[in-house]
Amino acid sequence: MSEPEPSSATDSPDPLELKRAMKAFKKRLKLSRLDDESRLGVGSMTGGNASGIMAITPPNQYPQAIWDELVKKGKLNYTGHGLYELVKT
Repeated sequence: MSEPEPSSATDSPDPLELKRAMKAFKKRLKLSRLDDESRLGVGSMTGGNASGIMAITPPNQYPQAIWDELVKKGKLNYTGHGLYELVKT
């Protein structure tokens, strides 16, 4: 009887997990931008500006390997200091 092989550290994360992480990243980015735009002095009556937020810290419920894989796949850019941004398509 053979034992199951332990997963190696070089295995790429599950595609479903990558999809969930990407969805969580986009949601956090959207909420960060909305929060930035809703501050006082930025509104339709005051001639407010759009948010300048381009990069965020990714949700911490996913491991670093997920974010590294999304960068490798070209979905995100690592901008430094723990911040990631969406790749423009």
